[in-house]
Amino acid sequence: MEWFEALILGVLQGLTEYLPVSSSGHLAIAQNLFGLTDADANLSFTVTVHVATVLSTCVILWKEIVWLFRDLFKFKWNEGTRYTVNILVSMIPVGVVGLFFKDQVETVFGGDALMTTVGICLLVTASLLAFSYWAKPRQREQISVWHAFVIGLAQAAAVMPGLSRSGSTIATGLLLGDKKERLAQFSFLMVIPPILGEGLLDVKEMAEVGVSQAMGGISPMALLVGFVAAFVSGCIACKWMISLVKRGRLIWFALYCAIVGVAVLVF
Repeated sequence: MEWFEALILGVLQGLTEYLPVSSSGHLAIAQNLFGLTDADANLSFTVTVHVATVLSTCVILWKEIVWLFRDLFKFKWNEGTRYTVNILVSMIPVGVVGLFFKDQVETVFGGDALMTTVGICLLVTASLLAFSYWAKPRQREQISVWHAFVIGLAQAAAVMPGLSRSGSTIATGLLLGDKKERLAQFSFLMVIPPILGEGLLDVKEMAEVGVSQAMGGISPMALLVGFVAAFVSGCIACKWMISLVKRGRLIWFALYCAIVGVAVLVF
């Protein structure tokens, strides 16, 4: 992977991580177009740019994160503690997938049917976004523990390439009747612990098998360029997406996912 390819992929990751169009699906498409078929290198790069976008979330939502920690360390039940419990509950499904199905997920990303999977999952993402746009359930003021768990199930399913994590979690929350003003923030905060945990596991794997083997031959410069590009573009996309969700303009992303999904399956 050359540095300019890492730059393009990093920008692509940063933008599509927050927009409901599937960052993993777009990375897989771009890597396929660039001829980057080394599964180990692609996985290491993917984890690196995902960590970068998590850090961009921390930068954009730093006030909310400080509020959560401040309320949590008051050691009493309050709004921040309730919110933290919801985040922890939402992590259960993706934690189960990460612990027991990590190898199967990595096999999907390295399999011959990757592009077919991406195309199908993009169509599923389009359907979810469209359905959540037209459905009008009675709205609830707060995200309940049960809703947090169901949204967590959507996040766990979104490990599949082409199934948008933000699109799946936000659409699921909208279908449950949760207010769109709260969903984008919750969707972005709930992903921080799982991706940071995945990054730590990847570092542990590198230490066990050796950095060069785990990286699959990708250069440190390419990783650095991809990381910076994903971080900067992620900061921009995060603020933009929060604004878009509040205005309810997700139907256009459903149309985009449908077009790209069909194009991937056809070509």
